[in-house]
Amino acid sequence: MGHAHHSNVLFVTGTGARVGKTRFTVELARALTAAGVKVVAVKPVESGCSDARAHEEDGVALAKATGQEEPRAALVRLAPPVAPALAAELSGVTIDFDELLIPIEKLAEAHDLVLLEGTRGLLEPITWEWCLVDVAQALEARAILVVPDEADAMNHGLLTIGALELAAIPLTHVVMTPPFEPDATTGHNAEAIMRLTGIQRVVVLSEDYSQVSAIAAELVAGLAD
Repeated sequence: MGHAHHSNVLFVTGTGARVGKTRFTVELARALTAAGVKVVAVKPVESGCSDARAHEEDGVALAKATGQEEPRAALVRLAPPVAPALAAELSGVTIDFDELLIPIEKLAEAHDLVLLEGTRGLLEPITWEWCLVDVAQALEARAILVVPDEADAMNHGLLTIGALELAAIPLTHVVMTPPFEPDATTGHNAEAIMRLTGIQRVVVLSEDYSQVSAIAAELVAGLAD
């Protein structure tokens, strides 16, 4: 599936949980929709779900951002607030690779762009055999990495970038999100990551995430290529 050079699936991953992936993906989905892109935003697997608090789920927030009819929530919703592999085991649920992949492929065929938001960090296990890196590879996706601008940014960022390189998943941007608690490294990590990796598209987000519109514009230009 996909185009000759890359597919139209963009995998938004992060260095861990609570790093700003969902807010970033929501803002990006809104900006792309406003630019006239037919975009769908999907959370393949989400744990910690409950019907009583479904309105707070990441998958629901993504769907609201684009106004999409389907999916309206994560493709697989699990109740235990732990890694999906463990959550599925505790729930007696089997997550099948192809059953997760096929609906995403169908969405890719019907849209200009699919935003695929990961679960916690890049290598978080979805089952005991595979993680979303394998899904991204199968979809020939490109990735955006979300990293909070704090003390662990260099180490966690480089580890994740290395894992993406090993998996041959092209990285379009590194996005630095405002940390919950700024520290002495805040404001310096973006330049450090650029110097250490040679990656030039490192974007530092302000509290209002206004820089997301420029990232959206770059992606729109890429779709026209």
